[in-house]
Amino acid sequence: AGNVAVVRSYVAGATSLKERTSAMANMSACQALGFILGPVFQTCLAFIGENGVAWRAIALELNMYTAPAFLGAFFGVVNVIFIIAILREHRIDDLGRRLKSINISEEEDTQVVRDSQGDIDQTAVVTCNILFFVILFIFAIFETISTPLTMDMYAWTRKQAVLYNGIILALIGCESIMAFMAVKMIAKRTGERVILLGGLLIIFAGFFILLPWGNQFPSIQWADLKNSSVNVTMESSLKIFSNRLSITVQPIQNYTGEPTGCPIEQQWCLTTPVIHLAQYLTSDVLIGLGYPVCNVMSYTLYSKILGPKPQGVYMGWLTASGSGARTLGPVFASQVYTHLGPRWTFSIICGIVLLASVLLGAMYKRLIAFSVRFQRIQE
Repeated sequence: AGNVAVVRSYVAGATSLKERTSAMANMSACQALGFILGPVFQTCLAFIGENGVAWRAIALELNMYTAPAFLGAFFGVVNVIFIIAILREHRIDDLGRRLKSINISEEEDTQVVRDSQGDIDQTAVVTCNILFFVILFIFAIFETISTPLTMDMYAWTRKQAVLYNGIILALIGCESIMAFMAVKMIAKRTGERVILLGGLLIIFAGFFILLPWGNQFPSIQWADLKNSSVNVTMESSLKIFSNRLSITVQPIQNYTGEPTGCPIEQQWCLTTPVIHLAQYLTSDVLIGLGYPVCNVMSYTLYSKILGPKPQGVYMGWLTASGSGARTLGPVFASQVYTHLGPRWTFSIICGIVLLASVLLGAMYKRLIAFSVRFQRIQE
């Protein structure tokens, strides 16, 4: 998180307004590529095996579990070398003029300093932090809930859920890269605010599609075990009444296979219709498109609001809000989904996205670049 804040701050200070969106999109595309290649590298290193190679003299073991960590440390050293050998401080203002450069005249330097003066719109800053929090919050919920949701709705095993959802997330990562590239061209014509609003509406559509409809219900986990062909010892019968049906299930002691279906402990399983696989996949596509668009537009717009001033502290606050969202998102998903089910979970998320869209609409005119607000350049 600390590296992300510093990198965003550097990119914001080293680009003009015209270059900012493209540079931020490129950075986000590289980040998405890293999220895709990371699990791939980990899979490739699995051939080392659990035993691997051990150097007892220095108490070092290289196996399928430690090799990814060593690879990450190696890339960290490479980054340090690149920073020392290649990276140089390079700050320019919103018009592209270099700040505190010995190559410009005193008169030009005075004009640059004058253009950098002015107070940052703190209301717009807070608004961007709230929007960024919402965007990462709902995506953290989506990532967290995908495995239990598919296990409950489609009676997948844990292994199947992890495998299939891993493939889906990898494809979403590829979709994100294409979205970042498209945003670079679209933003030149429409601006960041319009694209951000469009991304929120796409996310809303993705979660709205996930709402359960119809009269088909998920398989109940105990009922699935009852129908197994394994010889089991039955002790008692449990009769469950719901508004959809009355079924009799048998608790099982000696069945050793993994139970599948919606757990009987989750009472909503008896009353909530199944979310069809087509709904889930369509939602994945929409959320996989809306999230990267909102993500890059939110902090690009944020950097423009801050203007040519040093942005390190402000970017740190933005990253902190995102980290808070990724912390609270899984907690929300685990509590609300487990106790209330997908209908309440996705309805609440749709409400949150709508409120974020209303906030964006209400603050639309204030979410403008620093230099545009002081009429130093035209929007």
